[in-house]
Amino acid sequence: MKILLLGKNGQVGWELQRALAPVGTVVALDRGGADGLHGDLEDLDGIDRTVRSLAPDVIVNAAAYTAVDKAETDVERAQRINAEAPGVLARAAATVGALLVHYSTDYVFDGSGDTPWRENAPTAPLSVYGRSKLAGEEAIRAAGCRHLILRTSWVYAARGGNFARTMLRLAAERERLTVIADQHGAPTGAELIADVSAHALRAEHADRSLGGTYHLAAGGETSWHGYASFVIEQARKLGATLKAGEIAPIGTRDYPTAAARPLNSRLDTSRLRERFGLALPDWRDGVARMLREILD
Repeated sequence: MKILLLGKNGQVGWELQRALAPVGTVVALDRGGADGLHGDLEDLDGIDRTVRSLAPDVIVNAAAYTAVDKAETDVERAQRINAEAPGVLARAAATVGALLVHYSTDYVFDGSGDTPWRENAPTAPLSVYGRSKLAGEEAIRAAGCRHLILRTSWVYAARGGNFARTMLRLAAERERLTVIADQHGAPTGAELIADVSAHALRAEHADRSLGGTYHLAAGGETSWHGYASFVIEQARKLGATLKAGEIAPIGTRDYPTAAARPLNSRLDTSRLRERFGLALPDWRDGVARMLREILD
């Protein structure tokens, strides 16, 4: 199986290089490309040529515009990368007969209520980022190619910057932290996303009826405040010296941002678990493992 991976140096892309290696021959590209192949999603003609010349069995698009607040003023670029480029990839995939694996987000929903979102729930994004990601989904479906669209949320990895690292840094500097407590979801590790992706694309290769849109997130739920509290508690158990004695909960309205965030980012993963025979671990398991990797 020949696999084209785009966005190889991102959080998910980095883990995908490992997870996809046993599945097939992986051609992994970043924005710079390699050997005459183009991996920059802003180069629409280039990525089209790359897919058509390489003719992979699977395209895994782990590249995206993810600067949520910046997207509010950088609309054209967010739209090009998150909406137009997936459409180009999907049409090229349809031409060469490839499966397209693409990642989307809980931001396609408006965050109302407290019930986990199912795949067929009405979409109503609150931000430019969310609208661009939804447009990318729609472009893929309209192209008619085989696809797996995996919506996920609150993605983290041990590599690079993330929420947990930020909390650890601030807790070492400050005696009191304030963290949003009215946004709820499940911190989901890039490692888990990569492993599930590899399993799912292998299963779809054997049974094409498995294609479609799925929600992929770790088990359980928490708030950003709960997430921060768990990180600091676990870090202390691992021997970290931290100043913070109080982690105070605040509301979203007390921490204004350029882009509106959904309050309810809970994703119902039952369809993914049932159709692919998967068990998704509790979010605490992945976060605890990440902390051991960071602090040990």
